[in-house]
Amino acid sequence: MIDPILYFTFLPAALALVVTPGPDMLFAMAQGLRGGRKPAMAAAAGISTGALINAGLAGVGLGAVVAAAPWLFGVVRWVGVAYLIWLAIKTLRQPLVGENTRPIRTARAFRDGLVVNLSNPSVILFILAFIPQFVDPGRPILPQFLIYGGTIAAFGFVVKSAVGISAGGVGRALARNMKVERALRWVTAGIFGALAARVAFASARP
Repeated sequence: MIDPILYFTFLPAALALVVTPGPDMLFAMAQGLRGGRKPAMAAAAGISTGALINAGLAGVGLGAVVAAAPWLFGVVRWVGVAYLIWLAIKTLRQPLVGENTRPIRTARAFRDGLVVNLSNPSVILFILAFIPQFVDPGRPILPQFLIYGGTIAAFGFVVKSAVGISAGGVGRALARNMKVERALRWVTAGIFGALAARVAFASARP
């Protein structure tokens, strides 16, 4: 199903990819700051699931559809911008600690990570550019995309969970001080806002 030599060549490249700081890592960190360990891991799982789905879509050729339809590319990006802005506003309005605090459900954190990943079409385009370098055209294409995508998703889950858990531990300890708690909310909302600006800027470029 997959060439072992190509796969072992792929592993260090995939590891280098997932440890490079990017929007997904920042998102996992922000979820950790908001909710702690479980939401951070759930967000990382959502991001990894999105990466696996994108690999599958790339394997069946849907990535080419996105590449050939710039208007669709833009629409999906702006959906992601709106969602990130909504998360930023929600973070500012919801205290991290105190009697009015509502815990972040793991299912919601998973959904947020999944939506953020899937609403960024550049992910599937990157997969289309990266994975084919390790694909053996003499073997079935889709299974190879799924194996490579699953490897990226597994590496990504471990790395992003670790980042989110670390951020959550620090955030919960500091949030006992109300001034620090407000600062953490602004930092977390700022991360979501910066991600929204990054996606919006990419959407506005010709």
